[in-house]
Amino acid sequence: MQVRAFDTMTFLQPFSRPGLRFLRLLIGIGWLFFLPALVVAQQEAAPDLLSQTDEIFHQMSAMTGLPIKEPLKKQVVSRAEIQKYLTENLHAETTPAELHAQEATLCAFGLVSREFDLEKFLISFYTEQAAGFYDPKHKIMYLADWIPAETQSMVLAHELTHALQDQSWDLEKFLHAARDNDDAASARQAFVEGYATAAMMQQMTAPLELAQLPSIAPLMEMVIHQQFEEYPTFSKAPYFFRVQSLFPYVEGIGFIQVGLQRGGWKSLNSVFANPPDSTREVFDPQTYFDYRSLPSLALPRPAALAGLEFLTENVMGELGYYALLGQLISEEEAKTLGEGWRADRYLLYEHSGGKNYTLVARTRWASAEAALTFFRDYQTILTHKYPELTAAKGSTQDLFIGAAANGQTLLLRQGDECRWAEGVPATQADAMLAWLRTL
Repeated sequence: MQVRAFDTMTFLQPFSRPGLRFLRLLIGIGWLFFLPALVVAQQEAAPDLLSQTDEIFHQMSAMTGLPIKEPLKKQVVSRAEIQKYLTENLHAETTPAELHAQEATLCAFGLVSREFDLEKFLISFYTEQAAGFYDPKHKIMYLADWIPAETQSMVLAHELTHALQDQSWDLEKFLHAARDNDDAASARQAFVEGYATAAMMQQMTAPLELAQLPSIAPLMEMVIHQQFEEYPTFSKAPYFFRVQSLFPYVEGIGFIQVGLQRGGWKSLNSVFANPPDSTREVFDPQTYFDYRSLPSLALPRPAALAGLEFLTENVMGELGYYALLGQLISEEEAKTLGEGWRADRYLLYEHSGGKNYTLVARTRWASAEAALTFFRDYQTILTHKYPELTAAKGSTQDLFIGAAANGQTLLLRQGDECRWAEGVPATQADAMLAWLRTL
């Protein structure tokens, strides 16, 4: 489950298709978290801001090895102009049907209530944190006119690295290349954002090499969390949204730091041609750099649900299940069990009348023991989602059968897999259970 985001300073195209792309839609917190409260104070742009931008652009090119292929377009804009731009972009890039499918998926997984208004939340999230950004669609660097001159260089180092990435690799094409897999799209974004973050940090720590320093991801996460109170909408958002929004920066820079240790910026640039295709590879960079393969799972549409309206299908990934467990079980459980994720796929259907859904999912874990732990955790999650849920005859230590207001729930653990279906019409429950067993 993935949120399409652009960071506080960087714009990356929002939705490209129905499905959970929340990470790329939300404004990631970005680097304002590393700046004092003065950063968001209104202030005239420095007179030499445009020339400063060109100077830093050349510095970042020399450091990363990404060439400058054309002059940088840049424009100084006000906070109101940026807010207007971001809001209009949400409506231009995301259809009502796409927003509905995403909102429905959040609701079906128990991450938000039925009353949750995704569009309203996203617009609030956008405008609360709006600042300067690089726009790869129009190839323009938008410079915020309220950022104090003394902090501009740090902000620009991150953003101008995105401009360099775009000139060499076409960020829109790169980030849209995994349209049918939200987990792969999240991994690509973590690479892009982690790269820009690392470049910024390298400029700050010079002459020390980032590759020679201990992992800075834990320190970054701590500093970011300390700044939550600066952003009320973000700090009050469900855990799922916060984790999804921070992932590209916190885990992304960890991935990049390992890549730098493996061969520096030149070898790291080759990752653009062969990017990670799962968030597992970002959480555990050795999986990517040591060429460890991960399984994939098929999940055909069951004939028993043919009468329901199909909404969407996708991959949650390790990031999605980490956030799910963190919000509905505990953050400690997310850290312990999340790394056991190996593969998944889900399908979502909507009942007539709306707001009632049938969710079908298949997950694979690192071991049968990890699958059993998730099986038990998910039973707990089901009780949160459906307070009226009652166990039915036939449940065993590896099978839970229950009844809730929206239909039957079937949860099966089979070896290292957990498979389930929620909101199944009672007349189709037996057929669905038989189908789950055959996967």
